[in-house]
Amino acid sequence: MLNPNLFCLYLLLFMSFCIAPLSGHNATAVKAHVGIILDFDTTVGKITKTCLSMALEDFYAKRNHSTMIVPHFRDSYSDVVGAASAAIDLLKNVPVMAIVGPQKSIQADFVIDIGDKVRVPIISQATSPALSPKESPYFIRSAQCSSYQAEAIAAIVKAFGWRQVVFIYEDTNYGSGLVPFLTEGLLQDDALISYQSIISPSATNDQILQELYKLMTMGTRVFVVHMLPSLASRFFKMAKAAEMMSKGYTWVIADALTSLLDSVDSETIEAMQGVIGVKAYIPRSNEYDNFTRRWRKRFHKENPEMDRTELNVFGLWAYDSITALALAIERSGMTSPQFKKFDITTNQVVNGGNLTDLGAIGISSTGPSLVPLIRNFRSKGLSGDFSIVDGQLLPSAFRIVNVIGKGDNTVGFWTKTYGISGKLKPNDHKIVYSTNKDHLGAIVWPGQTTIVPKGWEMPTSGKKLRVGVPIKSGFTEFVKIERDAEPTGFCIDVFKEVMQSLPYAVQYEFIALGPPDGQGTAEYNDLVYQIFLGEIDAVVGDIAILANRSRFVDFSFPYTESGVSAVVPIKDNERKNAWIFMKPLTTDLWLTIGTFFVFTGFVVWVLEHRVNKEFRGPLLQQVGMIFWFSFSTIVFAHKEKVISNLTRFVVIVWFCVVLVLTSSYTANLTSMLTIQQLHPTITDLRDLSKNGDFVGYQVGSYVRGFLQSMNFEDSKLRSYSTLEDYDDALSRGSRNGGVAAIVDELPYLRLFLDKYSHKYTMVGPTNKTAGFGFAFRRGSPLVPDVSRAILDFREGGNLMRISNKWLGEEGCRDSDATGKTSKSLTLDSFKGLFLISLLSSSSALAIFLSIFFYENRVLLASDASIKQKIYALARVFDEEKDILSSKASRTPRGIPAAQSPAISISYQHEEVFSQDEGFSITEPGTPIHHATAS
Repeated sequence: MLNPNLFCLYLLLFMSFCIAPLSGHNATAVKAHVGIILDFDTTVGKITKTCLSMALEDFYAKRNHSTMIVPHFRDSYSDVVGAASAAIDLLKNVPVMAIVGPQKSIQADFVIDIGDKVRVPIISQATSPALSPKESPYFIRSAQCSSYQAEAIAAIVKAFGWRQVVFIYEDTNYGSGLVPFLTEGLLQDDALISYQSIISPSATNDQILQELYKLMTMGTRVFVVHMLPSLASRFFKMAKAAEMMSKGYTWVIADALTSLLDSVDSETIEAMQGVIGVKAYIPRSNEYDNFTRRWRKRFHKENPEMDRTELNVFGLWAYDSITALALAIERSGMTSPQFKKFDITTNQVVNGGNLTDLGAIGISSTGPSLVPLIRNFRSKGLSGDFSIVDGQLLPSAFRIVNVIGKGDNTVGFWTKTYGISGKLKPNDHKIVYSTNKDHLGAIVWPGQTTIVPKGWEMPTSGKKLRVGVPIKSGFTEFVKIERDAEPTGFCIDVFKEVMQSLPYAVQYEFIALGPPDGQGTAEYNDLVYQIFLGEIDAVVGDIAILANRSRFVDFSFPYTESGVSAVVPIKDNERKNAWIFMKPLTTDLWLTIGTFFVFTGFVVWVLEHRVNKEFRGPLLQQVGMIFWFSFSTIVFAHKEKVISNLTRFVVIVWFCVVLVLTSSYTANLTSMLTIQQLHPTITDLRDLSKNGDFVGYQVGSYVRGFLQSMNFEDSKLRSYSTLEDYDDALSRGSRNGGVAAIVDELPYLRLFLDKYSHKYTMVGPTNKTAGFGFAFRRGSPLVPDVSRAILDFREGGNLMRISNKWLGEEGCRDSDATGKTSKSLTLDSFKGLFLISLLSSSSALAIFLSIFFYENRVLLASDASIKQKIYALARVFDEEKDILSSKASRTPRGIPAAQSPAISISYQHEEVFSQDEGFSITEPGTPIHHATAS
């Protein structure tokens, strides 16, 4: 019978042989010693330790291996010296091929220097940008650098339209390392850091509260917090106690804190309600879910007191980094390193002597071959695409989260390719970078509100907004400053009502600015520059928005019309001109009308001469008839009746032409006699420069530079201060010590014309400008709110109400006050009319001549010379033709052609042709039959 004890022994041996292959352990594997430095008293340290242990177990259980990492854990006790001591101990007494850790950037800084000296790879999750793998060849960063999140935070600020933020960070290399990157990211998105608040990790709660009270006195309400959980926990509790976690405040937390929210207590989470932040994105997978379940069981078994802790991204990066190290060691086939004694003072290998601790350690013989395999490594790990390039873990996407309830809620994503989006890959076909807040989900802000904070509030305590007001000696309708009284005027009333319409209270005080003696008018460019120098916060008045001024200040939306024009005296002498009746038509049109009168009269005479006794008689009488008939049609005073149908056609068309011409002439002359009084003395400023006339402008105005740009000489420019000065200068004129025109901005000219419209008028062209606006310091968050209020103010009609009060009914109208004069009518307006008349008259004349030549075809067919034929035709044309007798003499129907009478032509003159030409000379009155029709 088998001994029970022996049976148990055999059973244990059998189980060990079965379990060993399943567990993946190789008893013959060469041991590779690796040091691991963690803060065992922190949540991250405990999470990382569990992940590292499970990573090694999983790696060697899944593959055959010739080497095996033996981890040597050391506690840094959350101290820089402790981390450095642990590193020296691992290198000197183990020794190790590589070191994983330490966690914090301030600890890793010194350990990395040690690694560079002894040529041992240091794989650390230090995120500070101050630590660069490019400068340290043996440093491998196994976590995302904190500088990567700067663009994501800046995109959030831009999405919600915030212009300024306060950056709050802990007073360590880790905290300050983000400053330059966040500053650059915000500037690219037209925002800036208005203030940096530095909190020491050792600061007391009272000191934190004092700093928060200081922030409350500032206008900015957007705070970006970059702290580790230990300090952030106390900070947000104090912020809630100071009532800064209420409506109107915005808090944005950086990646390190967002990723470690599970490690803070519930009281801190309660204080952080409404906070938004960025968090490294980890894709979900079956491997991730399985590992999370296994990790949760093991972690809570090892740390039963930490029942709320969950796995975070730092644990996943630790898992993937130790896996990468194990794979690199396996591929290299290296064993534990051999260290050569090395004197760091002389950079020489030594065999003995008095050496420091580092000199006693020496330099690793395996490090130079192992580090390239880790500094450039790519794999698919639990954290997603785990890619280390040149010693740096490449960034992935960021989740945008909102702290609600007991944890965070994802409201969107940010990637370098797509920007802010609701999905990780919103469009695979079209890449468009976006910072649209509409792509984000619903966000609950501090104070349990869904209304997006404005990011700027005027503090209830602290300094008032210092508003400069220019001292003016004239045009007090815009700005008026009296001793011991608040400023008044159009610009002041607009500013007051705009400020009252803002959704928050703004405390301000007016400061009079001008010449030292209080007399005269302030130089507006100097006033604007006072804002740039920080002497005042804003300027309110008739301040024109100019490009050169915008280099120093930010302007609000303009609240007046824009443009520069000129006012000139009215010339009222046209109605007294004896020849004004000639003005309605141009000279070429007068000549054309006269030509057509003569031509039409001639055509009517030709058509009526043979058949109408009214158009016969002596030569001078017939010439007079040509002019009389055509010109008498102007007033339709002709008495002659026309007989020919062709004449009637020509006359009907000519009557239509005359009707249109007379109506147009009458209308234009009437217009000239009534509104011609608004005719300006000059219509173009360039004429003033050519004529050498004097031009006036307002004292202190930029219009002087505008006139100089139009080639006006300085000696021809005169400045004035009041409306009365303008009137006096224009009345005297350029030749009598005054000016020919006043050039100024439209609001001033409207005001001037409202008072002196009977004497002056505005002439163009109008040179467009931006108008009047309120000037603020560069980057002031008040500018967008004030601009929106001005737009609402203008659309609501309130601006017109204030304008009518100070500037009169015409003060802010956009109508053109330039006097319009009637222009002479030109030939181009009547070309079609004259063409119709020409065609009708020419056609009638052509038809008449065709009939006339046809009737005299026998004469034309004779052998006489051309001169004789023309002479004979003229004789025939001049003879009166009886239409009725001609009709009666025509052959009736039914009579044979042979019985028709002979066609004869009789002449009542003494002589028709000479006998030499084959014709006989007869006595006067004797009929001559020279042709017989058969």
